[in-house]
Amino acid sequence: MGFMDKAKDMADKHDEQVDQGLEKAGDQIDARTGNKHSDQIDKGVDQAQARTGAGDTQQ
Repeated sequence: MGFMDKAKDMADKHDEQVDQGLEKAGDQIDARTGNKHSDQIDKGVDQAQARTGAGDTQQ
């Protein structure tokens, strides 16, 4: 099993924690850009959450 396979397996098993981490990262980026790109950042976070683990657990 390669590195990417292991990473995907880990994301599947810990979807909620991955989604929370993505949300926190989005909040940090939003704060650093002065909230100028909130809509785009939120869309990016939502798309990333939908592609990790078994599905999006954060709304």
